[in-house]
Amino acid sequence: MNTADFVDAFTRVFKARVPFVLVQTTERKRALELIRDICRRQSTEAFVHTLSKGTYDIATERVVNEDRSVVGAVDHASQQMMQRQNLTFVLTELDEVETDSQFARQLLDTVILATEKSGAIVAIATKPIWSQLQRQGMALRLSPPDQDEMLASIRAQIADYRGMMPIDWDEQDEVRAATTLAGVTQIEAENIIAMVAAKGAIKKADFAELNRAKDNIFSDVSGIERVEVRPDVLQVGGLSGLQAWLERKRPLLTADLRERNIRPPRGVLLVGVPGCGKSLSAKAIAARFEVPLYRLDLANLMGMYVGQSEGRLREALAAADRVAPCVLWIDEIEKGLGASSSDSSGVTTRLIGQFLFWLQESSARVFVVATANDVSKLPPELLRRGRFDELFFVDLPTPDERRDIIGLYVRNGRLGALSDEVLDELVRLSDGFAGADIEAAVKDVVEEAFLHGDAAIGDDLFRSSFRNVVPLSKTSPERIEAIRAWGRERAVPASGSPIGTPSDRAPVRRAVLLG
Repeated sequence: MNTADFVDAFTRVFKARVPFVLVQTTERKRALELIRDICRRQSTEAFVHTLSKGTYDIATERVVNEDRSVVGAVDHASQQMMQRQNLTFVLTELDEVETDSQFARQLLDTVILATEKSGAIVAIATKPIWSQLQRQGMALRLSPPDQDEMLASIRAQIADYRGMMPIDWDEQDEVRAATTLAGVTQIEAENIIAMVAAKGAIKKADFAELNRAKDNIFSDVSGIERVEVRPDVLQVGGLSGLQAWLERKRPLLTADLRERNIRPPRGVLLVGVPGCGKSLSAKAIAARFEVPLYRLDLANLMGMYVGQSEGRLREALAAADRVAPCVLWIDEIEKGLGASSSDSSGVTTRLIGQFLFWLQESSARVFVVATANDVSKLPPELLRRGRFDELFFVDLPTPDERRDIIGLYVRNGRLGALSDEVLDELVRLSDGFAGADIEAAVKDVVEEAFLHGDAAIGDDLFRSSFRNVVPLSKTSPERIEAIRAWGRERAVPASGSPIGTPSDRAPVRRAVLLG
């Protein structure tokens, strides 16, 4: 719950004198400040224990018990509640209370005493506690600041810098910063903004630094793997239809959409011919959106024990929610969620249900890019409208796209520009090539240039290199046609041209690209 909901709930629990309250949060300082304010408004005497100070009065910060151990703090609370009514003690350092232990039972006895004396024990912790202890009271969760709270905090912090340094951020930039820092604690957000301001100016280009700082905070999240995106993946040859659609969706990933009750973009499912740039597109999307890229490997989530796979997937998706906004890349999704005759235990079915529920209900700004090669194994429920924002088919590149891809790899290899005549010939030679086939052909020339110098590179070397490649479309034409036939009926062409046809014909389903 956000700050307002937490304050309201804690105030009511406080008035009701519930004997035990568990506050689950990673922000101890923020929780203590809120509890202190509530105690002041209620004119209630309360004490706090920390390992560094012992037990002190929450209002005056006067130390009342110098024993810094948690056991000593609980003993002190018991003694005081035996003598006085309506006392509240806040414990910030609990240990060995997750299960039935000697200290957990000691704390339980103190809570029972608090019930008799109209007292209260408040525990601030990050983990669940012993069930017998929890049943004596209530648990409240204080979440990190939501977008409105983060925005207010950022604006207040930036206001302190105005007049001291140049500030290029406008209101939309402040909203974008609040969205970017969603999921981090208040003190973490304040530290990140202070680090940006330490350069002596706050500029629009600082959003990349905000993403890096947040990524460092969540660098050890479990279940998903951080993928570094090199600058050269910003360039993707062809796929103009997909790129136009992404450009239209890009502002929606970080904008405040609540005014129109619009859901943030959920993602795309890329299916099609192997080697045509589906995985590369996932990296390019993260670079285009200027957000970190994480990879979810469904195959590695599988466990040998009952419920283990589902638990790992739940943790991975929760981790993705915490690092949002981000791009979550699921490569070859059919291998993890595809139909399998050997799945007699129903694990795959439960994983599909769990993933689809998260895909439908999660409000985090996680843009999912799922890729698939074997479309026949995709479960029908994954393809239903509303799961992904769009289903794109990535076909073999058209002549114009092959021209772009050849030029891209030639430039990346630091080779000299090809003449129009040679480029036209290579486009003809590469008929039926996937993007990976073109990359392999140009790579052979780049390696030759590295070994023997640019003087050894000629037009004939390019021609022979392209002739030596035998693409999948020639070795398995039936497989390619089957994949294309599936895509014609179910998907939007990523190139903007009809699937399996020349590029000079009118595109199909243009309306989806125009919104």
